[in-house]
Amino acid sequence: MLIAASIVTRIGELTEVAEAIRVRRAHRMLIPQPIGNEHMRALAEAAMLSASCFNNQPWNFVFCSSKESLDGIKNALPKGNAWATRASAIIIVASKAEDDCRLSDRREYHLFDCGLAVGQLLLRATDLGFVAHPIAGYDPGKVRLAAGIPDEYIVVALIVCGYHGTDDSLLSNQQRESEKSRPARKALGDNFHRDRWGAPLG
Repeated sequence: MLIAASIVTRIGELTEVAEAIRVRRAHRMLIPQPIGNEHMRALAEAAMLSASCFNNQPWNFVFCSSKESLDGIKNALPKGNAWATRASAIIIVASKAEDDCRLSDRREYHLFDCGLAVGQLLLRATDLGFVAHPIAGYDPGKVRLAAGIPDEYIVVALIVCGYHGTDDSLLSNQQRESEKSRPARKALGDNFHRDRWGAPLG
């Protein structure tokens, strides 16, 4: 009986993960409403539990939520990411190759492992009811300076966090259109294969 109850609980948890995957969106219309410390800790724990090569955990996450720290990061954003100035928090992801596996065929796993951790963080944010939108458009030097990140670290990404809103005044026309529906995904047959490259997944 206890085993059966455990299985039911586990299935329920997996269903919630599937729902978070289904509804996750990189929205740009944000309400600058504070995100509580308990929620930021939940995001950190989700990333912390991610897989990594030999459990190296090469990631560093800097959670910027005070006005002073946010102002420094917002100063590093280009005009195209003006919408991110309404963020409640901006999370910096930083890493360096030496902190993770470096394989003979030049694979440097730290970027891959940071991506895995960010993916889990995005799903947890969705589960908690707010937006976590990773971006690559910023001045890494200004970000590094604003947050005191050592020079040897790569600023891999910024994750813009906030609650979804309706004010589109900071968006470009293209960005307004993208808010209306989830951007189209390629068909499974385009880049998912079975047994051999180019063979349909089925």
